[in-house]
Amino acid sequence: MVNGSTRIRILDTALDLFGTRGVGTVSLDDIADAVGVRKQTVLYWFKSRSGLIDAVLDHAADELLVVVEAAIRSQGDEPLDRVDAVVCAVFRPVVRRPALLGLIREVTRLDESHINHLRGRLSVVVERCVSYLRSEMEKGRLRTCDPMVLAGLLYSTVSGTGTEPIVLETFGWEPNAAGLRQVRRELRGFVRAALQPN
Repeated sequence: MVNGSTRIRILDTALDLFGTRGVGTVSLDDIADAVGVRKQTVLYWFKSRSGLIDAVLDHAADELLVVVEAAIRSQGDEPLDRVDAVVCAVFRPVVRRPALLGLIREVTRLDESHINHLRGRLSVVVERCVSYLRSEMEKGRLRTCDPMVLAGLLYSTVSGTGTEPIVLETFGWEPNAAGLRQVRRELRGFVRAALQPN
């Protein structure tokens, strides 16, 4: 039976496969087999492989944005606490769904049309983040610097920490729950120290 839950199952499966095996190595047949449907069912929901890739990017962005929004709402007005909550929220997929951050690694390997699609999808979020950082800097509640560069550095630091376990292992990190907690604790301290007002 073809229904909305089939579409979500296809998206979730494609995200997991793309994030663990790489976008370039996963075919529509692979996704259909893993979902337990025919390739034609995948094409019913997504008119092409390219359309499926864009839908998976949207799906991943939606997952992360829901988590980030919840983290922001859970905090008071203190900017360092809000940024800390976002770092924790984004870092959680390292434990719960490594394929999500694996997909982030894959973005740089995609063709320009997919990259532009994702940029368009995230541009509003980036603008909101930069505006928030700028406002808090003007109030003297965060270290003054270029808010666009700071937002990019925060993203790179958090996502790099989450997506580069082999590099972290080189530095003695243990890929287990205790090791993840330690990395998260150090990352939070690093980000908080970097944002302390001048």
